[in-house]
Amino acid sequence: MKYMKLGTKPDTFYTEEAVRSVLSDVPTDLIIHVKNTKYLLHKFPLLLKCGLIQRLCSNADNETGQPIPIALHDIPGGEEAFELCAKFCYGITINLSAHNFVAAISAAKFLRMTESVAKGNFIVKLDLFFESCILLGWKDSIMTLQSLWRHSGWSDDHRRMQPCMNSVIEKILIHPSQVAWSYSYTRPGYTKKQQRSAAPKDWWTEDVSELDLDIFRSIISTIRSTKKFPPALIGEALHVYAFKHLPSPLEFQEQAQSSSARTDDILNKHQRVLEAIVSMIPTEPGSVSASFLFRLLKIACYVGASTSTKAELIRRSGRQLDETTASDLLIPSTTDPRSHDISTVAAVLESFLLQFRRHMPREETERMIMSMTKVGRIYDDYLQIIASDSTLPVSKFIELAESLPEMAREEHDGLYQAIDTYLKEHAELSKAERKRLCRLIDCRKLSPEARANAIANDQLPLRTIVQLLFIEQERVGGAGGSKGAPAISTLNEFSDAMAAQDEARRFRHGLEGGHRREEPAMGARTDNTTVAPSPSEPKIAKDERKKKAEGLGDKCDNKTK
Repeated sequence: MKYMKLGTKPDTFYTEEAVRSVLSDVPTDLIIHVKNTKYLLHKFPLLLKCGLIQRLCSNADNETGQPIPIALHDIPGGEEAFELCAKFCYGITINLSAHNFVAAISAAKFLRMTESVAKGNFIVKLDLFFESCILLGWKDSIMTLQSLWRHSGWSDDHRRMQPCMNSVIEKILIHPSQVAWSYSYTRPGYTKKQQRSAAPKDWWTEDVSELDLDIFRSIISTIRSTKKFPPALIGEALHVYAFKHLPSPLEFQEQAQSSSARTDDILNKHQRVLEAIVSMIPTEPGSVSASFLFRLLKIACYVGASTSTKAELIRRSGRQLDETTASDLLIPSTTDPRSHDISTVAAVLESFLLQFRRHMPREETERMIMSMTKVGRIYDDYLQIIASDSTLPVSKFIELAESLPEMAREEHDGLYQAIDTYLKEHAELSKAERKRLCRLIDCRKLSPEARANAIANDQLPLRTIVQLLFIEQERVGGAGGSKGAPAISTLNEFSDAMAAQDEARRFRHGLEGGHRREEPAMGARTDNTTVAPSPSEPKIAKDERKKKAEGLGDKCDNKTK
């Protein structure tokens, strides 16, 4: 921070009974009222420097010889700024810095302390300080720019606002190796004491985050137009600004659960910041993290962001869904903080799946299928968490589980654990509802450990346990069988398979909405698992398997009784 000292005399201002005076043998002949403070001063030094006080004194009727009263309640900067100007007139030492520059220059202009009134007047000194000190410093420019904006906004005549902005932008665009000034940087694990050849690439983001939204947006827009920075660096600046000016989703949730509520002004302010940040996110994928996008999406639900903002966040989150964790998907309901907003998560998943509903080049196949598989694991972890929500209807849970394509699940251990959790937390489910849930599980996609756990699980329907026992017997006996759906070799096959699955789901829902389907026979093919004996088995082996199956069924029936 740079300073300029003006004046040589000691400070002789003092306060007595709420009145500010100057220690002098000369009687005071001027009384100036500034807001709640009364000043007893002298005309001689003030009239020499202040054009406004000259005019006010010349218009005053002073036939009585009493001190002239003047009211300056509208002076910018209030008492502090006026006292700086008054001390300059008296020749008393004052220190100028970025902290008081804007207040001083505003008050000096108000008092008309120009060169036409006196040579070397206050405004000239302040302009010299601005050009030779403030514009050359980083934090000085940031602080002055913020003060100028809060004082006059864009109404400034751009004699100081624009040069200040240009100074900030020029320093941001400088190569990190040339950064020689002090800056704020509090990232975990970073210490300035370490020997570094250059500043971090994002060295400027924390200081710029102190600026008001309109100034910040203008700077980011100018920087992006130069195309000198990668999208991820712009995204980091937005990330820092959001954490500075937006409460965390947890704070919003705690506020919703407490008796006090945020005022409309605060919510509107947060909504404005959120929507501005979303509009500034670069279009390139990966410019911001998926976790950050979900953080913004949660906040958008709380502050009542516009439909277009939510839709944009859902679209962007869907494109990066494979980078998330299950905890990122936990969006509390705005109406009941104890439950989850599953409709928003379903919309994000649908946005992700839209990428696969069109034919893509073959070279994208491996990457996209790996992405789908990763989303399958994340989504099943999410289902395990929300399964403990006592308010989640079984129909909604089934709908969520079915919204993920079957080929996204290489194994069904995660889905089984989610269903097991749901059954334990919803003991009131009917037998039919339990069967509907367990039809989602492909028993052949369970690991041996999961199968062993499921066979001993009293929560599962009898039919599911029998299917698991047949599969376990096949595995032990070497009959084998397919381990699920064959690998998809191309995205064209993948998109065709997804379309077929959508059609099958619509057909199945149509059946369930009309006439109830008959329960399949024990040896018939169920939704997920074939339990009929292999055609290649000898007749004696088939008969033996039939007897074992009947025995297992009797045992399971006795167990349930």
